Amino acid sequence: MSTDKPSVLLVEDEPAQREILRYNLTAEGYDVALAENGDDALILVEEVMPDLILLDWMLPGVSGIEICRQIKTRKETRSIPVIMLSARSEEVDRVRGLETGADDYVVKPYSVSELMARIRTQLRRTRPVSVGQKLEYTDIVLDGESHRVTRAGEPVKLGPTEFRLLTTLMEKPGRVWSREQLLDRVWGRDVYVDTRTVDVHVGRLRKALCRNGGEDPLRTVRGTGYALG
Repeated sequence: MSTDKPSVLLVEDEPAQREILRYNLTAEGYDVALAENGDDALILVEEVMPDLILLDWMLPGVSGIEICRQIKTRKETRSIPVIMLSARSEEVDRVRGLETGADDYVVKPYSVSELMARIRTQLRRTRPVSVGQKLEYTDIVLDGESHRVTRAGEPVKLGPTEFRLLTTLMEKPGRVWSREQLLDRVWGRDVYVDTRTVDVHVGRLRKALCRNGGEDPLRTVRGTGYALG
C-alpha cells in the first residue's frame, strides 16, 4: 500500500457497483481495500485502519448500520469517517444512518463526482496533508504541498521516510501509534520492514526536530510505540 495515498475501505456486495467505485477511487489516487460483506469489513477495518470507509447499507449477513455502529463504538476506529451508501431515500432512514454514527449519507443512484467531493470533504478533516493543507503543532509547521517543515521559523531537513512519519504523527497529535501501525502507514503494508526500523527513523526525526534547540515533541510509550505530544 502506498503510504502517501489516503486509504479507503469499500464495503459493497454488488460486483458491478463495487468495480465502478474501485475504478473511480483508484483513478482519484486512493488506495482501495475491498469487502463484500460485513464480517470481512470488520476484519479489514482492524487490519487496514483505513482513512475512510464507504459502506453500503444493504449487505448479506451483518447490515451496514450494524457495522457502522460497531466501528463508532470502538475507541480505535470511531474517528474513521464513514460514508453510508443506500437506496433508502426516506428521511427516517437518513436520520437513522446518521444517528448510528455515519459521517455522511449518500442516496443511490448518486453522481460519482459528487461522491468523490464528499470523500474529499471528510478527508480534509482526517488527512489534511493529502488534500494539500498545512499542519501545525506548537512551533512545528508541515506543508504537504511543498514537502517542507519548519520549527520556530527555521527549516527542518527531513528524508522522505521521516517526513511521512512526522505527517502521520502530526495528523493525530496525542494518539499513540504502535510500531506495527506506523510500519503500515509510513512504509506500506506490502513492504517487509523490521519494527526496529521504526525506532531508527524516530531517532532521526527527533534529532532533526531538535537540531536548533527546543523540547523533544515526540513521546515514547513504553511497550507500545510513539506519539506526538
